Formats: sequence, C-alpha cells, structure tokens
Amino acid sequence: MARVLVVEDDQFVRSALIRHLSDAAHTVRSVGTALEALREVAQVGFDVVVLDLGLPDLDGREALKMLRGITDVPVIVATARDDEAEIVRLLNDGADDYLTKPFSVAHLSARMAAVLRRARAQGSSGGPPSRALRVGGLTVDPLRRTAELDGRPLDLTRREFDLLAFLAGRPGVVVPRRELLAEVWQQAYGDDQTIDVHLSWLRRKLGETAAHPRYLHTLRGVGVKLEPPQ
Repeated sequence: MARVLVVEDDQFVRSALIRHLSDAAHTVRSVGTALEALREVAQVGFDVVVLDLGLPDLDGREALKMLRGITDVPVIVATARDDEAEIVRLLNDGADDYLTKPFSVAHLSARMAAVLRRARAQGSSGGPPSRALRVGGLTVDPLRRTAELDGRPLDLTRREFDLLAFLAGRPGVVVPRRELLAEVWQQAYGDDQTIDVHLSWLRRKLGETAAHPRYLHTLRGVGVKLEPPQ
C-alpha cells in the first residue's frame, strides 16, 4: 500500500478522499494549501501526491513546478480544467498523470496503481548507466542526472532528462515511439502528442528545431534518434 499526500482545499472532497483511500489501506496525510504541501513533501516521504490545481494560496501549476524542484515523487493532478493544451502543459511541467473532476475514487485508485507500478518498475530496472554518455558535444550523466551541451549545463525537467538520457544511451538508433512510451513514460500506450511536446521543449533547449535538427532527428511514422551533428 502507498503513502499518499492529498492536496485539496475543499473540505468535503478532502474528507471523502481520505476516507476512501484509508479504507483501501493507504496511509494518507492531507493539506489544503500549496505551501503546506511543499512543507510536507520536504519533511515526509510519500509514494504519490494527489494535487488539486484550485488552491487558495498558489496556482496549481506553480505548485507542481515547485514540487518538481524538491522531489521526484509521482504527482497525479486533479483538475476541473479539461482543455487539452492545459493538460499537455501540466504533463510537461512534471505531472505523471491527471484526473478531470468530477472523478470516482475507483478511477483515482486505478491511476494511483498505474503510476506506482511505473515508479517501482523504474526503481527496479537495474539503475541507470554508471558512466556519463557522450554524443558529440552533448554529455548526459544518468547517475548525477545532469546534462551539458558544449560544456553548458542544460536546465531540463525530469521527463526531458529521462527522454534525453534514454536516447543518448542508443546513439544513432531509431527508437520507435511505442518504445519511448514504454521505457520513458512506462506506458503500454498513450498520446503521441505527449512525446511531441517533450521533444519540442528538448529541441529548444538544445538550440535546434524540427525543421533544422542538430541532435534530435524524427523519422515520420518510424521514431526518433539522437546522433551528433554531421
């Protein structure tokens, strides 16, 4: 069972989530503001965070970014916003999954089980490579979780780093999108747009575009490969 932090300012919803998650044998703590959530995460170890976006003290997206600055714990966003572009932004900001309100506790439990499986699979996969990966002027250190381009540190989100490290470990190899979803996102299936968004942000940080790639090359209908500039 999991240690869960519920971040929800609506007392009725909060009480219902605590009751049902506790009945499912999870250990549950709850707070009603973003600042309380950051304090809890910094002081207590959790397996998953359920984060409401409509918090009274801080916008949920900002809270998510701040959480990502201090922890890699899986975060499931609970939001009343069903705009696709907003959902993509949340995933890009570091959310592991999302639920659109209203949702059932059974639905939440299923999503929690999925993100926990992915997190445990990543933790038991034998660990990252023990040495830095170098592709042209790009250096990726999976153990330190740092990346540099021509000696300049790259400021990457958790998922951007995971994607770059996975591709850097297979230089010159075309990796199918299905494999990226399975290995980087730990999902058997998903939306290609999620991959496209992360590739777009990663290209921007590498100083390139899809039209003029240097390192990241997309083969339409096939997959993606990382190789040094020619």
